[in-house]
Amino acid sequence: MAATTTIRVATSDRDVAQELAKQTGRSQMEIVHDALELYRRHQLLADMNQGFSALRRDADAWDEEMVERDVWDITLGDATGGD
Repeated sequence: MAATTTIRVATSDRDVAQELAKQTGRSQMEIVHDALELYRRHQLLADMNQGFSALRRDADAWDEEMVERDVWDITLGDATGGD
């Protein structure tokens, strides 16, 4: 079992975790863990999208990206023995 600690949450959030645990037969710790993991992934994708948007707005940087992608596309067939 993973090491544990105590954190403060709003009672309404605790109630939601409790209800979800009851509905799914999983522990509140698992519910909170999964919710945090989904949020972490959401934030990661949001940050990546923001960076990608900034890249697209910079014409010179975007041109460099396209050149680099073309270079990498050439390697797709290297030594794969297939396709």
